[in-house]
Order: sequence, then structure tokens, then C-alpha cells
Amino acid sequence: MDDGDRRLGRRALLIGGAVAAAGAAALAHDELSRLYWRLPGVERQRVPGAVDFAGARWVAASPANYRHADRPDDYPVDRVVVHVTQGGYASAVKVFQDPAHQAAAHYIVRADGRVTQLIRELDVAFHAGNRSFNERSVGIEHVGFVDDPKSFTDAMYASSARLTAAICARYGMPVDREHVIGHVEVPGTDHTDPGPHWDWDRYIRLARGARTALGKTSA
Repeated sequence: MDDGDRRLGRRALLIGGAVAAAGAAALAHDELSRLYWRLPGVERQRVPGAVDFAGARWVAASPANYRHADRPDDYPVDRVVVHVTQGGYASAVKVFQDPAHQAAAHYIVRADGRVTQLIRELDVAFHAGNRSFNERSVGIEHVGFVDDPKSFTDAMYASSARLTAAICARYGMPVDREHVIGHVEVPGTDHTDPGPHWDWDRYIRLARGARTALGKTSA
């Protein structure tokens, strides 16, 4: 190898090293940008009042009833958990805003179909009674009682199905009973919701229809 070849070889080595270092620095910067908010006294930047589901009303839950996260980067989301409030809308909001309650869901759906978001989907809500399922799921409360079939109105089914379809689309989940479950199906829970009057066949059918419609809209 002559001096010219050696110079070219050294230059290639230096350039390659610089490129590798720049790539490593970019990866490190990306990782830090995602995780900086985990440092003591630092919180991930949020837009006050922002919602994940178009048309939802924002009412903040107590920070004691969820923990800040950066899903799906730190925890993959692969479940929707269906709940029933066992009470009215106002009482559900009240307990979710009570720091002593130590629990809250991401959403509440009323009988008239109105959707309220209380916790951002990127955060881990304490709703399922199981840490692993909390970290991997989005919780949806439905205003009513498990033993009252009249609680579950047409408007509620339709609105909640659109919400579930949007969540499934966002995280690449199939709309099926493996990925859309009831609170009663969470391992270790002592809850029975959504109960025997919740029409799962209808709900999944509506959610699949809404998911198909979302796909056509985005195409």
C-alpha cells in the first residue's frame, strides 16, 4: 500500500468513526429525550387539557390515582379494559379526583354517549387492580350498574365502541375478545364488571365496524 492509499485508509477510518460516534450520540440523545422526565423533579412536557380521543371532555383525575409514563415507548399497550362505575357520573368523577381513592380509569362514558377523559393514555392509570395490566391497558368506565341492563344504552355502546376502535387503531391491536376484556377478566381481581348484561357480541361488532370506518377515513 502506498502513502496515498494509507492516507485514504486513515481518512475512511476517521470518517467511519465520526459517523459511528454521531449515530451513537443521536441514539443517546433520542433515549434521553424520551426519558429525561424520569429524573427527580422533572416531568414530561404535557399540553394542558389535551385529549387522546376527539370530542372527549377533559377532567383531570388526581395525580395520586395514576403515574406518569411515556406509553407505548416504555410500556406497550395491548388491552382495553371495560369497567362499570356502579354509580353515577358525578360520583365517578369525584372519586377519581380523590387522592385517597388510589384508583381511576382513563375514560368515562355516560349513558348519553358523552366521553370524559381523566388520564392521558400515555400514563398508567390505576384501574385494573393488577400492575402488569395497568401498565399495558387503557381503562374505560361506563356509567351504570352491573345488575341493571338499562344502564347500557344504544348511545353508550356506540360511543364506547368508537373509543375502543380508536385505541385499538392507535396501538395496532386487533378488535377482539383477547384484546378487549372486562375488568372481571383481569387476573387477581375481585370485580365482576361489566357484568352479565353487557352485550359483548354487540360491542365487538360495533367496535369492528368503527375500526373499519377509521381505516377508510385514513386511507
